[in-house]
Amino acid sequence: MGRIMAIDFGTKRIGIAVTDPLKMIANGLGTVTAENSMTFLEEYMRKEAVECVVIGKPNSDGRGGDLSKLADDFCFKMKKKFPSLKIARIDEFYTSKLAERTMIQSGINKTARRDKALVDKISATIILQSYLELINS
Repeated sequence: MGRIMAIDFGTKRIGIAVTDPLKMIANGLGTVTAENSMTFLEEYMRKEAVECVVIGKPNSDGRGGDLSKLADDFCFKMKKKFPSLKIARIDEFYTSKLAERTMIQSGINKTARRDKALVDKISATIILQSYLELINS
C-alpha cells in the first residue's frame, strides 16, 4: 500500500500533493518545474511508495485546447515511465480560484498570494482532496 499523489499540471511548473500513508489527509508537497518533473517524481517514488497518481484534467468543458492536450501527453509519459502505477484523471476546473479563495480565508497576505507556486501546490491539494472524497463516498 502506498500514498496517493496529485498533480496540478502546468506548462511552467506542476503542483504536487500527497496523502499520508493511511490515505486520509491531503498535504501539499510543493512545486517543481515542468522540465524537471519526471526526475523529481522518479526520486520521490524511489523513497516513498505511491500507488496512484491523480492528474488534473484542465477545462473539462471541451475548450481545454493546448493545455488539455499537453496534460494528456504528460499522462502518457507518466504511464510509459511508471507502467505499474495507477493513473487517475479528475476535473481541475476552478481549482486555481478555489486555491486563491483558500489563501484569502487563511489570512495569507496579498504579496504571498501572488506566488504562483503556492497557488499550484494548493490546487494540487484541492485536486487530491476531491479525489479522496470521490473514492470514499
